Amino acid sequence: MEMMMRKPRDYDADLKALEDKAKELKTRKVLGLGELVIATGADNLTADELAGALIVLAETTDAGKREAWATRGAAFFQGKSRRSAPAPDRDHGGAPTQSGGAQPASGGTGAA
Repeated sequence: MEMMMRKPRDYDADLKALEDKAKELKTRKVLGLGELVIATGADNLTADELAGALIVLAETTDAGKREAWATRGAAFFQGKSRRSAPAPDRDHGGAPTQSGGAQPASGGTGAA
């Protein structure tokens, strides 16, 4: 019967592994969000401007606005993936386009 006894589980090691995994996932999320800020040209905003805009976005419950933003975001990612595949260097050359893209987001959509 002694051979059938299980080795006690090391809960501390399991907890440590879960904590490490959670840290890794959080780091990936933070990096991904930072890359998104840069890719959209929003890194040209001050931290106060960006935080204020994000707060307004997070507080918005208007389904029409949220759907419009989602559509625009999907179009951004579709266009970005097409541009990135054949010529990844274009992302760096697209800086003027990114700042121009940031203007409509701040309310200049009517001028476009």
